[in-house]
Order: sequence, then C-alpha cells, then structure tokens
Amino acid sequence: MPQPLVVVSNRGPVTHRREADGSVAAVRGAGGLVAALAPLADQRPVAWVASAMSDADREVAAAGPGDVRSESGAPVRLHLVAHEPEAYRLFYTVVANPVLWFVQHGLWDLKHDPTADLAHPWSEGYVAVNRGLAAAAVEELDRLPGAPLLMQDYHLYVAPALVRAVRPQASIATFIHIPWVGPDAWSVLPPDIAAAVHEGVLACDSIGFHTERWRSAFVESCEALLGRGAEAEVRTHANPLSVDADSFSRLAVTEGVRERTAALAADRPEILVLRVDRTDPSKNAVRGFDSFGLLLERDPSLRGRIGLVALLDPSRQEIPEYVEYRAATETAAAAVNRRFATPNWKPIRLDVRDDFLASVAAYTDYDVLLVNPVMDGLNLVAKEAPLVNHRDGALVLSRQAGAFDEIGAFAVGVDPLDVPAQADALARAIALPRAERRRSLDGIREVVRSRTLDDWVERELAELAERAPAPVATSTQGYDARVIRPFVSRSDNRS
Repeated sequence: MPQPLVVVSNRGPVTHRREADGSVAAVRGAGGLVAALAPLADQRPVAWVASAMSDADREVAAAGPGDVRSESGAPVRLHLVAHEPEAYRLFYTVVANPVLWFVQHGLWDLKHDPTADLAHPWSEGYVAVNRGLAAAAVEELDRLPGAPLLMQDYHLYVAPALVRAVRPQASIATFIHIPWVGPDAWSVLPPDIAAAVHEGVLACDSIGFHTERWRSAFVESCEALLGRGAEAEVRTHANPLSVDADSFSRLAVTEGVRERTAALAADRPEILVLRVDRTDPSKNAVRGFDSFGLLLERDPSLRGRIGLVALLDPSRQEIPEYVEYRAATETAAAAVNRRFATPNWKPIRLDVRDDFLASVAAYTDYDVLLVNPVMDGLNLVAKEAPLVNHRDGALVLSRQAGAFDEIGAFAVGVDPLDVPAQADALARAIALPRAERRRSLDGIREVVRSRTLDDWVERELAELAERAPAPVATSTQGYDARVIRPFVSRSDNRS
C-alpha cells in the first residue's frame, strides 16, 4: 500500500452545511489549494487536518475525526479543529489576511492601522490556531507512524516548529502559495514576529514555492533576519502549481457553463476584454478599470465597440480593508461608465458574485484577458482561461504574477502599478494579428498541459523524500516562551 500522508491546511477538502431537513451535508471546499491537493487521496491514504469553518463543521469536529469522500470518491480521514471563535477571528481577520497577506503582496500602505500592537492577536490568535492545528497533526502522525506531514500556505507559518518541538524526527514539508518578499518588506512587523515566521517555516525539511524569485526572496530574508540563508537554500525549491487541464476542458462544455455562455452572448460587445478575480486589493481591479478608461480616452474609435466584463468573487468581507477595496472597485467602474457610456453602450460590466461557472463561460469567449495583480504567488486564471478560449484570446499579464515566469513569453507583459502602461498593453493586445494570438494561445496551452496536478504532487513528495528530517533547533531566536510554547499531543496522555 502507498505510504499514508497527513495534510494540514486552514480550509479542508469539504465543508459542511445544514440542510432544510436538518441533516448535515458535506460539500467540496473552495479554492485552488483544495483542488491542487485532491489527487493525493486518489493515490494513497490521506488524513487531512483543517479548521472548522462553519457551525456545521464545528458539530462534525465535536464528533471526532471521520471519513469523507474526495471529489473522485476516494476516502479521506477528516480531522476538523474547532478553534475558540475569538482566537480564530484574530487569526484570520487580524493577522493572516490584513497583516501577513498585505506584507507579502506589497499592500502595507492600505493598512488601516499599520502601527497597531500585534502582540495580542499574534499570540492569542495566529499562534493559538496554529497550536490547535499542530496538535491535531501530531495526533495523526502518532496514528500513522512515519507518515510525511504536508502543511500548506501562510496560515501555518509557526505550526511546523510546534510539531518539530515534540516530534523532532517527523518528516515535514510546507508549500507557500503566495509571494515571498525580501527582508525590507518584513521590517514593518515587530522583529520577533518576523523572525518567528521564518523560524517556523525553516522547521520544515522541504519548503516549496511557485517560482524561483519567491524562493530566492525567502533565502535572502532568512539570511538577513536569522543568519540562516544557507540552511534555507538547501531546503527550498520552486514548483509551480499545475492545472487539471482535462477536467477543466470537460467542465467548459457542461450544461451549466453552456447556459451562462448563452446569457453572456446576449449583450456581447464586438471586442470583449475580461477580468476574473476576487475583490482583493492584490488583484488590482481599480488600476485595471482606470487603464481601460484611459484606453477609451486615447482611442475614441473603440467606444461602442469594446466592453470590459469584470467577474469578481466577493472576498473576505469581514475585513475592513477588503470592504473598502470592494467599494473602490465599484466607484472606479462607475466613473468610467459615467464618462463614456451611451444609451446603447456601457463600457464596463461589473458583476460581484460567486459564480464559478459564469467565469468559465466567459473564459471561452474573451478577446483579451486582463490579469494585472500587484503581486500574486501564481495566478490560476492566467493558466485556466486559455485552455478553453475559442477566440484566440490574447493575455495581458502582470510581470508580478508568478505565472509570468512560466507563460510570460506568450503574453503582453505589464507593470501592474503603471496605469498608462496597462492602457498601452490593452491596445497592443487588441491590435495583435489573429495568427499571432493563436500562436501565443497554443504556447500557453502547451506549457499548462505539460505538467499535471499529479506531477506537482509527486514533485513535492520527491523533494521531501530527498531530505532527512531537520535537526532539532538549538536556538530559540524569534520565539517567546509565552507566545510559542510546546504542546503535548493528547495521545501521550499528558497535559
């Protein structure tokens, strides 16, 4: 039998909801991370530790770990952790997203309270939630002796060190799905917190990033903050996330997508520019709308012929900065429409709702796809949409998206902070000859199809297998015993 694995992430492979008849139903968890890790369960036994996200999840957590089914029907042992609500609020809405996410996406200037004291939310929120997930991971490791432990993303920076403290010979990997930034960017945080982030990640044997530039930034930061750059160098690798191209192509011809394609076609402009994002400041929708307005100002011949369709999934609306940015996107789109709209033509159609099938339908029919994040660890839209596009659509892609490292040669590259340059890029993309657009689209497809999700997973496991367990740390740099204190698994029967 293949070796079992223990996976830990904030969001699990399924979430639970209460049905009208009072029963609890499991539905697939959202997000690219869940999709990326799904193939694991098809190949080997998997125990998945995750946070209880809903009231129904918390009921399931109270009943203890149990089996659920992956999308393909494979069994997965799900171990949900029900955190204290206030601890989880501090973890998610105070530290993980408006602090770590903002630091790692170059967004610190958008912080409402950049000088706020982070000591309490860090220790009683972020570290507390990491401690709960780490304790559950240790329980699963004790149940599956020798199983590798795979931790995922920025929610779990200190959990590896907590596991290492009590299971020093555990085989631990992490994958960081967002950008990593250099030491200057980390300087906005208290030095002990910045150090704890890097120390926690360095407790892993294998550390994966989507691109070489994010990997190199991690090494540079470890050297500057901890003096451990050489250690980071030998534990890190770049392995861009793949897309399940075949499944995506099948999805594009389903009835739900066809229905939405017909609805979009009813008022399709002659030239369709598309963006598909979350309402996240890192996605840079405001500058995208501003650049589209500048394009219309510069080239009046496009007015009435071109339209920008923006399908934005509402994101993290419990966080003030995200609420504010969503309002800013609506204001920016409205400003362009007020200036240029006619009774028979609206330049920007902004649709803020969660409808993935509508996004896939729009993927099939764009002439230009605008992907202009301020920074992005990868960006799956840039890899997914070309797979199913039927119009030889051109791609305008931010050079700060990790995907640019893979497919930038087939895109019109752009500086995401330069609005005039983005207007220029849109004009160039529109003017590209059809044959050139076709060659570029084929080039993107070839790159995306050359590696599967299984390839990505196997590379992560191979990287971990090549590395011996990290030695037990003798330094406590970056750790405060009151903040990151060792725990003991309940399986040891000690408190």
